[in-house]
Amino acid sequence: MPEQKSLALDPEPQSLEELNRLIAAAPPVVEGGTRAVLGEGPVGAAIAFVGEQPGDQEDLQGRPFVGPAGQIFDRALAEAGIRREDSYVTNAVKHFKYVQRGKRRLHQRPTAGEVTHYRWWLKRELDLVGPRVVVALGATAVLALAGRALPINANRGPARFDNRQGYITVHPSYLLRIPAEAEKRKAFLAFRRDLERIRALAA
Repeated sequence: MPEQKSLALDPEPQSLEELNRLIAAAPPVVEGGTRAVLGEGPVGAAIAFVGEQPGDQEDLQGRPFVGPAGQIFDRALAEAGIRREDSYVTNAVKHFKYVQRGKRRLHQRPTAGEVTHYRWWLKRELDLVGPRVVVALGATAVLALAGRALPINANRGPARFDNRQGYITVHPSYLLRIPAEAEKRKAFLAFRRDLERIRALAA
């Protein structure tokens, strides 16, 4: 994927606070976006989790992974022995892309061009946080981190993103879309096993 140069700055932001000020001040690139939802967690976190984009609740609360998918994510983290407060959590796209349908705001998947536009921010963010393992949660995160689309099922597991140790797994929202309870439970356990492997990689 060709790198979009419009976001690259000279000199580059030298702290996460400086980068976040720039992200927060920038206008949304995606349709419907209102405000940037910034990453959350300590600089130096051993694990950084990268999702797709904020959802409705994330946009309203201004925090990543606080909606229904975030609740499943938190449960899986706890069961896998990973403290969320010790991890860094962010998204490939910083604004909620949606269309209005009556009172509802319906999630829209970012395009490859939109993901590319935000990619410089994400790469600089990870440079400043400095995690030992970067986790791609879902296809959009893989596209942002790897620079190309990779099928999740065929590539699930350890990966490399540029010079970083990485790991590819599903986005927690995938678990919400599984209708059968038995299949949902099976998928949750597989996701939890991924998190346990990620914890071991980051140790």
